[in-house]
Amino acid sequence: MHTELITLDGHIIDSLTLSKVLDMLIASGVDYEIREFRIGKSHDVPSHAEILVIAPDEESLQHALHEVQQHGAVISQKDAALQPAPQDGVFPDGFYSTTNLQTFVRIDGTWIPVERTEMDCGIRVIRTGAGWRAECVPLHWAKQGDLFVVGNAGVRVTPMPRREAESVFHFMGSEVSIEKPKTRIVQAVAHAVRETKLKGQRVLFVGGPAIVHTGAAPYLERIIRSGWIDVLFAGNALATHDIERVLYGTSLGVALETGAPETHGHEHHLRAINTIRAAGGIRQAVEKRILKSGIMHACVVAGVKMVLAGSIRDDGPLPDVITDTVQAQDAMREAIQDVGVALMVATTLHSIATGNLLPASVTTFCIDASADTVIKLTDRGSHQAFGIVTDCAFFMKELATQLCGEE
Repeated sequence: MHTELITLDGHIIDSLTLSKVLDMLIASGVDYEIREFRIGKSHDVPSHAEILVIAPDEESLQHALHEVQQHGAVISQKDAALQPAPQDGVFPDGFYSTTNLQTFVRIDGTWIPVERTEMDCGIRVIRTGAGWRAECVPLHWAKQGDLFVVGNAGVRVTPMPRREAESVFHFMGSEVSIEKPKTRIVQAVAHAVRETKLKGQRVLFVGGPAIVHTGAAPYLERIIRSGWIDVLFAGNALATHDIERVLYGTSLGVALETGAPETHGHEHHLRAINTIRAAGGIRQAVEKRILKSGIMHACVVAGVKMVLAGSIRDDGPLPDVITDTVQAQDAMREAIQDVGVALMVATTLHSIATGNLLPASVTTFCIDASADTVIKLTDRGSHQAFGIVTDCAFFMKELATQLCGEE
């Protein structure tokens, strides 16, 4: 038999952490023995449990240990095992696969925080003059000889905290549903944005082209001009149709004033792209006063960091769009540093892509008319996300009113 001792500390009873861990062990096909259990006698005194995990083979043991680690289980008190990367772009066999939760690794008897928390990465450990550093890195950052954590021992993960009943977000913590008070929800989002700015952190907005198609672009433009957004992630489509709106008054060839398709309107988006390419880019078009308003104009004027990531179906694209997927991911990774709240509005692919990069500590809101988008985001590991199922035009209008006041 293969065994390992795990420990749990904290409010593991009232948070149901202990029962979740025991259920996960059973579901993983392993057995367990509770070796020690101390119940905290007051709110300030944590409980403590030591559990011996018993598995029929090493593979089952490691699988079970990795599962329970996400709920705060500490595996023994051993240092993390380190192995070098065998070649550029390849992790060593048995590498520890990260989550988006705050993580620590034990090196020379000391717990070291892992920097750049991100799911689906490896943990690279570096010796410096001041000691050891640890960081999450994607596969393509690995260099031959870099030291990576392998196995589960010597890794500690901090689970997500409970949402307290008095929290402004507590009422949003249930299953995804359209039957929730939308105005109250937008008030909570606005509160999170204000709190983030007061802390000196940045606000990230991830948007899809439906914002333009539904006539909500002026609300986002107003929010940006008022200084509430620091970083914008989008694709070629949001930027293109925003510029089409400004230059031609249409989106996908449909007049936003009347809702009627215009003659040859289907060409407008391509003509808009051509205009920006001729100018040299979005910033140049603003500086040359070719582009005098709109979301893209507001971002340039307000100094908002923009990352436009391309896709295989893009027309043009605009010269500002990053067409290499890996380069786009790295640009997004760099831009999310110090982000405290993320608003993801009307975009499935960009929401999931961004969620994959964000640590769980970032307060995340996913707003879409389809519940499927919200569910897909959480199913792929972004469990911190609050799902809001509503029309993006309503959401943007309400958020602009909450943050900027009545027009």
